[in-house]
Amino acid sequence: MTTPASRERLGLLLGFIGMVIFGGTLPATRIAVAEIDPIALTSLRTVIAGLCSLALLLVLRRKLPPRALWPQLVIAMLCVAILFPLLMSLGMQRVDASHGGVVLGVLPIATALVAVAVTHERPRPLFWIASVAGAALVIMFALRQGGGALAAGDLFLFASVAVAAIGYAFSGRLTSQMPGWEVISWVLVIALPLSIPAAALTMPADITHIALKPWLGLLYVALFSQWIGFFAWNAGLAMGGIARVSQIQLLQPFVTFALAAFFNDETITLQILLFAAAVVVTVAISTRTRASAASAPSRQDREPPQSAAS
Repeated sequence: MTTPASRERLGLLLGFIGMVIFGGTLPATRIAVAEIDPIALTSLRTVIAGLCSLALLLVLRRKLPPRALWPQLVIAMLCVAILFPLLMSLGMQRVDASHGGVVLGVLPIATALVAVAVTHERPRPLFWIASVAGAALVIMFALRQGGGALAAGDLFLFASVAVAAIGYAFSGRLTSQMPGWEVISWVLVIALPLSIPAAALTMPADITHIALKPWLGLLYVALFSQWIGFFAWNAGLAMGGIARVSQIQLLQPFVTFALAAFFNDETITLQILLFAAAVVVTVAISTRTRASAASAPSRQDREPPQSAAS
């Protein structure tokens, strides 16, 4: 017999696994874009994940989502399956994964801001202070790293944060209508009519010249970052509670740093760690103050937080 305590522990474990999977997204993307064009990488990862999703939905005989949900699914698809991975890949061509880990660390705040706008919440002033502080820290970090100017890689990453926040907010709303794994699976299936032609047009002319590591990076972001990671993360949120499991997300930038140092041979400086820690503090404050100010628990359940980098 499963007790509430054991179910909560399992939820925390699944949430941790999902967070670690998402933490590997930037290092894997950085490896892949070294030899695979960002447009081709985005198309291929979405095709692979989409075909896997289609097979799973067919095997489990899942019915098509209600027609009323399709506009939200399309918005989530454009943001999560196409624009975010494309913009993030373009950014990873130009900056290190550890740098991207700091910039994308502010994504939970951006997602919360979109959710607040959608639900018309009125969070406490501390939420807005923490949100502005987090954004200011990330901009300051990018300026310091860029010698006083925002580099093209930073602009792509900022744009990826914006579109991902919109996509994750709509995905969060959809999880009140269907399981989280089914949301991401339908999102990826809906993307197939766009991703398959794009993959065919952008496929590298001679794939034999691409080394093994970029292919492994592609498979990682396709199967784990784009698909399986959501299974663990959303199941963890459901079993362990959104409030507790979402706090695990605060560790994600540091997982990215560790993986970037190991797989990408990047040097993690004290400046990077300090900025990341400061951003994490602002994320924690904004998350807690928004949750405590919610007018009803069900509203929070309709807007589950998503990962900072998928």
